[in-house]
Amino acid sequence: MLNVLKSMFGGPSHAEMKKLVEEKGAVVVDVRTKGEFQAGNAPGSVNIPLTDLIGKVVEIKSWNKPVVLCCLSGGRASKALGVLKSNGVEAYNAGCWQNVI
Repeated sequence: MLNVLKSMFGGPSHAEMKKLVEEKGAVVVDVRTKGEFQAGNAPGSVNIPLTDLIGKVVEIKSWNKPVVLCCLSGGRASKALGVLKSNGVEAYNAGCWQNVI
């Protein structure tokens, strides 16, 4: 049951997310607006606003790396997760951008 809830609502734990970044070279993509991103973000993260994501799918796929998504609360990251997974990208929802720090 926990795995079902985790797959629906949560992304990787902080330790799992850190392992994805450090060992698998995952790219942290923050899908908040440019203004939100500029007000504070996780070091090393890339800002691709959710509204721009579909136009960046080919570029993201070319990275050949897992993607860890974040936003303000996890809602937009969840939408981005659906877009990327439906396009064959290994992606995870970390929720709030502060979970990535």
